Amino acid sequence: MAEKRDYYEVLDIERDATQKQVKDAYRRLARKLHPDVNPDPEASEKFKEVGEAYSVLSDQEKRAQYDKFGHQAFQPGMGGAGGYQGGMNIDIEDLFGGRGGGGGFGDIFEDLFGAAMGGRSRGAQARRGADLQFVLDLNLEDVANGLIKTLRYRRHVTCSTCNGSGGAPGTQPSTCPVCHGRGQVGQTRGFMTFMQACPRCHGTGQVNPVNCSDCSGKGYIEKEESLQVKIPPGVDTNSKVRFEGMGEAGANSGPTGDLYVIARVLDHDFFVRKGDNLYCEIPVNTYEAILGAKIRIPTLKGSTTVTIPAGVSTGEEITIKGKGIPHLRGWGAGDQVIKLKVITPSGLSKDQRNLFKQLADLDKSDVRKHLEVFTK
Repeated sequence: MAEKRDYYEVLDIERDATQKQVKDAYRRLARKLHPDVNPDPEASEKFKEVGEAYSVLSDQEKRAQYDKFGHQAFQPGMGGAGGYQGGMNIDIEDLFGGRGGGGGFGDIFEDLFGAAMGGRSRGAQARRGADLQFVLDLNLEDVANGLIKTLRYRRHVTCSTCNGSGGAPGTQPSTCPVCHGRGQVGQTRGFMTFMQACPRCHGTGQVNPVNCSDCSGKGYIEKEESLQVKIPPGVDTNSKVRFEGMGEAGANSGPTGDLYVIARVLDHDFFVRKGDNLYCEIPVNTYEAILGAKIRIPTLKGSTTVTIPAGVSTGEEITIKGKGIPHLRGWGAGDQVIKLKVITPSGLSKDQRNLFKQLADLDKSDVRKHLEVFTK
């Protein structure tokens, strides 16, 4: 027999978790592992394991015994909690939100256990199709100008031959011989009976005598789509464009999912984006820094001329209004901020060195005068 896992590990919680955290962990795992929503055979065993862990950790007395003795607390002869018998001591209404307003876990409870609690057939539930996502890589030029891109992808669409029924045209479905039209079959675990979709009819309650030749009974076919995507100027990484109804086909006449095109803006070799502003570093030589100059600099939409004032130093900034990224939801654009970097010349000729020496002799300023107090 396989060794039991620690109950706290099963629920993925800390040992000092509150009762609310225990309950929340069980809710999350029950939704994920229940046989009605997860057909994987291993999920069924994990669902039992989760239920066993919750039945102990949700009971203060049993939890105290478990914290003290571990799994041995529930072996015959140990006393204490009296032994775990496999039943789940769960307040179903409280666990799934049955008390109070509608929605939330109450709806989940209805989806998972409705037939078991009411004894009536619910049949196949219409389910919305899955959403699809496509990541579109953009450079800063694309972001500044916007673009239209053709997207090609494959998705499942409802079969037009059988209208999603999966049956050959002209045939009529008959009642499923396994579930007798209920769409669900029951499994008893302890004192509770859990319902899951019928494996024969997949929850529809009906079977087709002859499958549709186009979709082989699945009710959907694969289709290649070609879609023009308009990316507006100003988008940033994780900006989304939604195309309603362009995702996967829904099940049992459920609505079609949507397609989301998600932007991913690539790093630029020259510009750094911060919000809608662009930052760049421009080198200037010593003469330009001393005398001032007019220089050409690049922008995302061509080049422009800026004036370097006389006497600038490394690190000073010049802002060009409106040369940044267009505002996505509004008029105008961000700014382009230029950080100046004064480049000291090297490899001077003898004549150049003499000229600089003459300038030094003429310069009567003392740039280090403020340091005299520290050098005395």
